[in-house]
Amino acid sequence: MVASSDISDIRTKLAATSLSTLLIIGGIILFVGTLTVSAAVAPSIGQTTTADEQPRTLVGSQGGGPGWHEYGSVYLLNGTTTTWREGSADSYFDVTKTAKGTVLAGFMHSGYSSCGPYESPCTRTGFRVIDPQPEPTVVSEYSFPVRTSKNSEVHDVEPLQSGEYLLTDMEYERIFTVRDDEVTWQWNASSFYGAPADPTTTDWLHINDVDVIDENRYLVSIRNANQLLVIERGEGVVRVINEDTSDSNDANCQKSGQLADYDNDGEVRCGDPDVLNHQHNPQWLGNGAVLVADSDNDRAVELHRTDNGNWEPAWTLERAGGVAFSWPRDADRLPNGNTLITDTLNQRLVEVNESGTVVWSVQTERIPYEADRLPAGESVGAPRYTADESAGSGPASDVPVLSLMLVGLRALVPSTPFWFREPQLGLTVLSVAMLFGGAVLRIRE
Repeated sequence: MVASSDISDIRTKLAATSLSTLLIIGGIILFVGTLTVSAAVAPSIGQTTTADEQPRTLVGSQGGGPGWHEYGSVYLLNGTTTTWREGSADSYFDVTKTAKGTVLAGFMHSGYSSCGPYESPCTRTGFRVIDPQPEPTVVSEYSFPVRTSKNSEVHDVEPLQSGEYLLTDMEYERIFTVRDDEVTWQWNASSFYGAPADPTTTDWLHINDVDVIDENRYLVSIRNANQLLVIERGEGVVRVINEDTSDSNDANCQKSGQLADYDNDGEVRCGDPDVLNHQHNPQWLGNGAVLVADSDNDRAVELHRTDNGNWEPAWTLERAGGVAFSWPRDADRLPNGNTLITDTLNQRLVEVNESGTVVWSVQTERIPYEADRLPAGESVGAPRYTADESAGSGPASDVPVLSLMLVGLRALVPSTPFWFREPQLGLTVLSVAMLFGGAVLRIRE
């Protein structure tokens, strides 16, 4: 005869077994179903749609891997087909086709033995000159050693009519010119912003772009301050786009140990993050208009100067082809009036018209940094958009905690599919919790 207590124990074990099995099976079904359904219904982002011809697009790819500093390359697309590629650096950044047919590319690479004040082997950054014909070859290099491979790169280089090369420098936070490997002029950000004692020890301003407006004026992107500066040689800063008007913005610029009140004057120069938020690669469209990849706002934005001197969004684009942008880092207004956008974390390049309709797009193999449409490249002065309202925009999909987790996931795993967003991450976390809970119950049986 079976005691009632034994029957009760059996029922308890059966219940536990049933619950653990249900949790494990349910977790597997939820995980597989989430990925399968999301991939099946996701829009295509790598197909030419309405373009009349196969455009040529020069791409600088940061690469991928840990810290994103592996597999960097510069390559040329004919339509969506890669015609040549140079991949000898850990990372490449801004690319520019010269009148001689060569390509200038900002780069970062490790393994050097000539290291100045740092131990060998070390990382160096600077720019390379690449000759694509007959086989892509690095024909010359200007570089200098940096303390670390993170947040110390030369992101941009531009040729000047004087024969000099104009560079950004995130290691010492400056822009400067070189000729024959000698520095001929420089502007140090410490002349305008309160500076740390040694800018090489922190990601302070992250100066990530410089463009030539005219012979002596340059447009500079100060990423960590949410600002663009116009700097004139011999004069310094002559214009600030997205000026600091409120202390309420300071927290946005002080995150992750970036800006601080280093000079103890009570001021932190931080622009309004609703206007620009840790931007990349602005393009000077002409007096009173600039196009910017507004990276942390996940959009492309065209700013116009108002009658009172402020700069405000006149046109924004937050999605294209049914896909929300994810940390775009370049936006170029093309001579035909369309806009070419480098959608970094979605690993795509996309060309849209003023209404936001996709006319061309391609999925990139790894993380793209910047793209130029040839033969014009990124021009100074280009058609402006006159729309007073956003094109292709929609409600923000940010979800507290999940959005932050998604950013971290994409940083660690750059190959994360573009369609894997906050809903998919939430369901994945739930499925993992179910599997873990089921496994714990099974162990305790």
